[in-house]
This record gives sequence, C-alpha cells and structure tokens, in this order.
Amino acid sequence: MTAPNSKTELLIVDDDPLIADSLSYFLGRDYAVSTASTRAEAVALLRDKKNFPALALIDLGLPPTPHRPDEGFALIADILAHAPETRIVVLSGQSDELNARHARALGATEFVAKPADPDYLRNLIRRVLSFRDTSAEIDDGLIGDSAPLQKLRTQLRQLADSPFPVLIEGESGSGKELAAAALHRLSSRTGKPYLALNCAAISPNLVEATLFGHSKGAFTGASGARAGYFEDASDGTLFLDEIGELPLDLQPKLLRVLENGEFQRIGETLARHSSARIVTATNRDLKKEVREGRFRADLYHRLSVFTVTIPPLRDLGDDRIRLLEHFRAVYTAQADLAPFRLTAAATERLLSYRFPGNVRELRNIAIRLTTKLAGKEVGVHDLEAELDLGNESFAAGVLPAPTMAGGAELVAIALNDIQSRHDFDLDATLRRWEEAYIEAAQQLAHGNMSQAARLLGVNRTTLYNRIETLARDKRATPQ
Repeated sequence: MTAPNSKTELLIVDDDPLIADSLSYFLGRDYAVSTASTRAEAVALLRDKKNFPALALIDLGLPPTPHRPDEGFALIADILAHAPETRIVVLSGQSDELNARHARALGATEFVAKPADPDYLRNLIRRVLSFRDTSAEIDDGLIGDSAPLQKLRTQLRQLADSPFPVLIEGESGSGKELAAAALHRLSSRTGKPYLALNCAAISPNLVEATLFGHSKGAFTGASGARAGYFEDASDGTLFLDEIGELPLDLQPKLLRVLENGEFQRIGETLARHSSARIVTATNRDLKKEVREGRFRADLYHRLSVFTVTIPPLRDLGDDRIRLLEHFRAVYTAQADLAPFRLTAAATERLLSYRFPGNVRELRNIAIRLTTKLAGKEVGVHDLEAELDLGNESFAAGVLPAPTMAGGAELVAIALNDIQSRHDFDLDATLRRWEEAYIEAAQQLAHGNMSQAARLLGVNRTTLYNRIETLARDKRATPQ
C-alpha cells in the first residue's frame, strides 16, 4: 500500500459531516484527505500545511450562511490566495447555473451538482489533476504581442538586473507571480535562490518568524533555531505576494531590511544581513491603503521604487486567442486528446467577453473545453456555457459607468420628479438611491461585503456604517 505521506493531498470543505466523511472514505484510498466544515477551518488548515493540497473539493453553502453561496465564493478566493496552483472543484447542492458560472470565473476548474456519482467524481478529480500549468516554463511567462504585453515585456527586461525593489500591481488572476518569476529568470541572479511567500497565506502572528527566522525557545513551539525567508533568499530574489496583507506592526521591520539589509531573528540580538532583491505584488490599491492608515507611506514609497502594472486580460486584444491556443495545445497534449475548434462566431464572442477572472479564468475554460469537446467544434452556445455572463460587465471589480446624463438632463429628470409628487422628500429620495446602489453592489459581490465596498468606492467600515444608518433612519420613519 502507498504510504499516506506519499499520496497527493486533497482538501474537502463541507459542513455536512455525512458527506465529508463519505467522501473522505471513498477518496482516501487514492489521496491524503483533510477535511474542514467552515471557511475559517479551511483557511487555518491551509496555513498549517507545509504542502498545499493539489485539489480542493468545496461546497458553496457554508456556515454562517449555508443557504447562500457567499462563503463558498469567498473560500475560492482564499484558497487561490494561499495556494494559486491548487485546483478547485465545487461540489454543491446550490446548482444554480449563475453560481456555477461565477464559481468558475473566480477560479474553480469544475462545478458538480450534488448528489454526485462517486466514480464520476473520482474520474473528474483524476482528470483535473492530470493538467499541469506550464506558463512559468516560458522565457518571460508572457504569451502574445499586443501593445500592453510588449510594454510589460520591455519593462521586465529593463528592470530585471536592477537591485531596487519592484512593486507589481494587477487584478487577481492576471499573472503577477509570473512577472515576478520573469524578473528573476531574466536577471543575473537567475542561478541564485528564488523564494516566493504569500503574505495572505500565513497567520499574522507567524509572519515575522517566517520572514526573519527565530532562535531556539524564542516562543512556544520554537524547539530549534530556524532561518527565515530573507536569510534563505541570500543574494537571490525574494517575492512577497499580497504585500498589502502584511501586518501594520511588522511593516517597520520590513522597511529596515529594505533600507540597509539588516534584520534579526526573533529571540536574537545579532544583526544579520540580506542582499536579496525584493519584488512585491498586490491587487489592492496601496495608495488608498496608505491614505486610510492600513499601510505605511514610507514603506510604500520604498517598495514602489519601480512599479509594474499587469494589464487585465480584457485589454490584450487578439492575445486572448493566442493564450487560448497555448492552453489548448498544452492540455490536449497532456490528456492525449484532439483539440477543440472555435467557430468564427465563438471567436468573436470570446473577444467581446470581459474575463472577470483574467488569465486564470481563460486557462480553466481551455481545460473544460478540452475535456468536454475534444476534437469538436465549439460554437457560441458551447462557449457561453463556460462564461460568467452575469458578472462580465463588472470585470475589474468596478461598477460599469452609468449612462452619464448631462446637467440639463439631470435637472429635467429632477424637475419631473418634484412636480409629479406633492409629498416630495429629498432625504427620502437620496436614501432610496443609496439603498439601491448598496443592494446592487451586494448582489454583484454575492454578499461579499469587502467586494461590495470596493465596487462602491468606499471602505468596508464606511459601508457597514451607511447600512446601519439607513436601517436606523427606516426604523425612525413613521410607516
């Protein structure tokens, strides 16, 4: 029998213990299975694991809202933030087609409605795991020759050998980690260590020890001395992904390393030195984080000596087709299947799609079309079955620009409204508009309040305060 620690790791997240136990028993013959019943438990497991699971099988309806998909959607983002290479299969009783499309856009490879046939599920998992991403094996990780990619490629080559920090900005799924790896491969440090750390993937109280190391007995559980990422990176490259998640109280220590290369292991007074080149990435607006006091201004300016912005997929023109062709070639070869073919109409539809999930979403579309329609022609209907049509207008996490009426038109609308209602109330009218926009943002974000706040251009605390104020005003208004 295969030793348990040599098995491929699998994570199952379902709040129904019968389903979780049944799947663990059935899949445990082939995989090393871990289970969690909530999003928080799943994230804690990811943070504790030395090796991330190759695949996560998750339910969308998780506590505290088991009848809504919000926690499941948020968990998809959590998993990909901690382990971008983990494949996600959604197994859910919430089989609404819109949920399936949105889950796939967020990064899920497949969506399976409950109840699922065990043999079908096992074969599906085997097939999903058979596909291996080869993007990082390309010289600079970039495929295409559109103007935004040409600009990015030039920037990466110009900055590769600079010793100064580089901040990589871009939307989720756009390929920031590929750009960081390219900076290392294209530099004279290419034969030296390249270490990557996702700051969102570590418990906040462990970040300092992970970055700087610790001495024996420095804290409970520190049974021996251990080097951190700065020490292990030596004179190579250290990539800190999701840098916006770095705890505020740790930011001065990172600033010190950036300024003079010095750091200390926890529990030591000896100053150590690192010559690692620092590359960071974020999908947050760090300038806004600075303004709102969640990120130090001096650290931001130090990290952003050079800034590289990864263009979203929707801005890459025909490169979207080139990327699809690349993924198709890779995955048909891996699965030994005949390639699918897009009709002219399907190609046009692909070029008009907004890709809210960016390159990660396109890769998963290629995987699904490869497995479902190998050797066949893909028409518009086949393609649209794989697209998140309900959210494509809201790619980039912003509300679409409304039809902007001119000043005279707005006055005319207001004039008509006031004249047609004898009991016109400005405060009540403004409240109704505010409630409508908040409700629209919550629907677009599927209940994720952080995302809804970003859609509305406010921080989450402000959004909660406005919701509470509106509710209080409504309770105080005579019915």
